[in-house]
Amino acid sequence: MSKNIHLLGFIQNGVNSHATGMWRHPRDKVNWKFTDPEYWEHMARVMERGLFDGVFIADELAPYNTYQDSSDATVKYAVQCPTHEPSTIVPIITGATEHLGVGVTLSTAFEHPYSMCRRLSSLDHLSGGRVAWNVVSSYSKSEWDAYGQEMAPRGDRYDRLEEYMEVCYKLWDSWEPDAIIADAESGVYADPDKVAVVDHKGEYYQCRGRHFVAPSPQGRPVLWQAGGSPRGRDFAAKHAEAIFAVHPNIERMKEYTSDLDARVVTFDRAPGDVKYFFGVQTVVAETHDEAVAKYERIRSCIPLEGALAWISGHFGLDFSTIDLEDFVQDIEVPGIQGLFESILYAKGGEPVTVREAAQIYAMGMGMPVLVGTPAEIADQLEAYADGGGADGFMLIATYTPGCYEEFVDMVVPELQRRGRYRTQYTGATLRDHLLES
Repeated sequence: MSKNIHLLGFIQNGVNSHATGMWRHPRDKVNWKFTDPEYWEHMARVMERGLFDGVFIADELAPYNTYQDSSDATVKYAVQCPTHEPSTIVPIITGATEHLGVGVTLSTAFEHPYSMCRRLSSLDHLSGGRVAWNVVSSYSKSEWDAYGQEMAPRGDRYDRLEEYMEVCYKLWDSWEPDAIIADAESGVYADPDKVAVVDHKGEYYQCRGRHFVAPSPQGRPVLWQAGGSPRGRDFAAKHAEAIFAVHPNIERMKEYTSDLDARVVTFDRAPGDVKYFFGVQTVVAETHDEAVAKYERIRSCIPLEGALAWISGHFGLDFSTIDLEDFVQDIEVPGIQGLFESILYAKGGEPVTVREAAQIYAMGMGMPVLVGTPAEIADQLEAYADGGGADGFMLIATYTPGCYEEFVDMVVPELQRRGRYRTQYTGATLRDHLLES
């Protein structure tokens, strides 16, 4: 029996998400402002109406500044700029919904695990157990520059990340289930013998104290990861409950899920313990020709220099110094390896020029772009699920909130008609929803 498909919205708390130039699209945020709570409330209700597992909020801590050694182009073309702090909208989204989860991207690079655990546990309480944490360690030069620090080497960042998670687990697990007594007659609220003092002295972090938040509904937030490099894949296989990846075709998806399945087993976990989500972008209409026209209108909003600024920031290389007709297959980048591979294979292994890479990436980070009728898009999603090993999909935004309204109104009913998508929520927490088969 075919497995059900899971869905999440993929967006940022900013004027523009992952399709560069959408702020200038005539259908983007019509009568809405991303700075207003009402915008997020509406988008959340649309996704809940579509029975999504949740909304995934990506983040970047500072404007990209690798292109021409400046953030001018990032600011000029609104390349994920401005972007506001992601956790601030979690209570707005969960307050407007009953079931929708929220995955929030928070970097470990510049925050101590003690405060990170406190914030995430508090958000899990406020949401009734609907919070996930996308664990990142900051990959771009601009982030480290903004915090006045030299960028740590990739290997060092993962070493730090491993210890960071060790401290987080100790804090989240420090309250025993029956620690809270709340005996009004005796005045005893909690048994200190059942709330452990975490005393951690490691290579990178020290912590001595009790977790300052009582156990939240999920105990720990759902842990999300997007490891692409070999070290990143190991980290994801060890820690993540759900993994987000970007691959341009079924073959690359299958290769990825097979590799992760093998890695998961080495950490004494079963492959089914981890859910695989692949990024896709959809452009849907009643007819194929109409969908193609909508797609071309979206592409026309992309500014080339803004696209170059984005790939420079993500891949850690100033693409203003490279000829636009050079092939990216001949280039080595220090930045996000997994996403760079999505560009390398964007044309099925055929050479991709820098110009093409920038335009492809600026459309949606190299994710497959599904253009067509509801039936055509459902066909492709089923193929990725059955042939590529996907448990679900991150739907990357184009113009908002329209792209989600259209998907919910047109594609979700088609998936339900085929028996590939839930018709109601059955769990109480985000973890419950993710584990639904």
